[in-house]
Amino acid sequence: MNSFKKVCKTLDDTKELAYNLAKLIDNGCFINLYGEIGAGKTAFVKLVAEALGIKEKVTSPSFVILNEYHTGSIPVYHFDLYRLENEGVKTIVDELREYSEGKQITFVEWAEFSQDEVPFNHLKINVTYSDEDESRIYTFSFVGEDKDNIIKELSKCY
Repeated sequence: MNSFKKVCKTLDDTKELAYNLAKLIDNGCFINLYGEIGAGKTAFVKLVAEALGIKEKVTSPSFVILNEYHTGSIPVYHFDLYRLENEGVKTIVDELREYSEGKQITFVEWAEFSQDEVPFNHLKINVTYSDEDESRIYTFSFVGEDKDNIIKELSKCY
């Protein structure tokens, strides 16, 4: 399975999706998030972090580039590339690669600004919203081979 799409009409739907994903990535995963401002990227990260037992308040790393959370079942790192210019992203590519290895979960919001500098295995989540009914549409795909079973297992939940 190359991709999986889930429409979430309510916050409870989104929470269920986030909790199901958390169960599948509890051994570590690098996740690139795509979507417009207000689509719900940070809200989704908050719900996944909650499912993983993170006790700290999860906030957008827009102004600090990286937030770290260590109180859950696995360390969670949350990057935001929105404020980095092209050259700025190039300065942290090696750091992003480091955060793709080992037992941790790394989220990267505004991954479209990475200019495809993240060639290693990662889960892609595109978040869009419908103006008609305010639902969120989550589209999951995987780049690489390492954890491509996540999409297949996630789709089995629905």
